[in-house]
Amino acid sequence: MNEVQAWLASLLVLAGALISLLGAIGVLRLPDSYSRMHAASKAGVLGAVLLLGAVALASSGELALEALLGLLILLASAPLAAHAVARAAHRAGIRPTLGRLGDDLERSHQKGE
Repeated sequence: MNEVQAWLASLLVLAGALISLLGAIGVLRLPDSYSRMHAASKAGVLGAVLLLGAVALASSGELALEALLGLLILLASAPLAAHAVARAAHRAGIRPTLGRLGDDLERSHQKGE
């Protein structure tokens, strides 16, 4: 591994760790479970993508296929899991902290969609 790859991998690790930290702070600071889940899923996935990119780079391509497979699985499953958990929470009666736009999912349930 040359020096440029090492620096780039180090920068990717640092960026992934910082974004993951921001997501963790969002989980602690945001007002309701929906906002927290959004912060955790978006920042967690982006942080993990950067870390997997760092792994692929630092291994000089030896683990690139495994990192790409992990990346694809993560990108496919994280949004689906967050959506399923949010929908289940809404059906269980956990209401979001509403802003000026209101609750569009509640309106669609009232219409029978």
